[in-house]
Amino acid sequence: MDEQALKEITEYMIAESKRDKEQKYEKYRRLNAFCEKGQILFTGSSLMEFFPIVELAEGVAQKKVYNRGVGGSTSFEFLDHIDAVLFDLQPSAVFLNIGTNDMALPDYSKEGLSERYRTIYTQLKEKLPEAKVYFMMFYPMNENKKPHPMAFGQRTNEMLNEANEALAAVAREFGAEVLDCNAPLRDKEGRLKAEYAIDGVHMWPEAYALVFEALKPILEAL
Repeated sequence: MDEQALKEITEYMIAESKRDKEQKYEKYRRLNAFCEKGQILFTGSSLMEFFPIVELAEGVAQKKVYNRGVGGSTSFEFLDHIDAVLFDLQPSAVFLNIGTNDMALPDYSKEGLSERYRTIYTQLKEKLPEAKVYFMMFYPMNENKKPHPMAFGQRTNEMLNEANEALAAVAREFGAEVLDCNAPLRDKEGRLKAEYAIDGVHMWPEAYALVFEALKPILEAL
């Protein structure tokens, strides 16, 4: 394959990814009209989209649970589409996990991500002042399970840990609760356990079941 063909394929794949995300945002915008307000919302990127929280929470949560994760999304895109993935539903409780994809951007910094979280929390305070807000710390990864060295860009466990520390501090500034559900996911080296890792970053349902066990008391009380 020559260089031009490779460039065209790369551009096509990027465009397809963008179209896929835009379709999801539009689907959520339309679907939100049929949803009940004042319920529980889980929102973020693929790590939230893949969370089978609706199935796991059935019979546990007193309120309905909605998932508005969008795979591949960054905190920039989250803010651009914040009505579709958050405010349209007017939730009484929000579980938030967004920003790991920012780490693949060339100008990524945890300071920049922290500022975007401040924008999200500020909007939540203004539009949903009574809502309970939970920041779900980013999950660990396992570099040995990545399908390619360049998969997920420059993301590392060190970067994830640094971001978690910074974002937890921001959450506390705004009175949001910080949820660290990662202990049962980690191996002795602090990585995502190999048996839970699909591709080094994304997780099998068994891993999410462990996360859910930590969330269960909160959901039961909401």
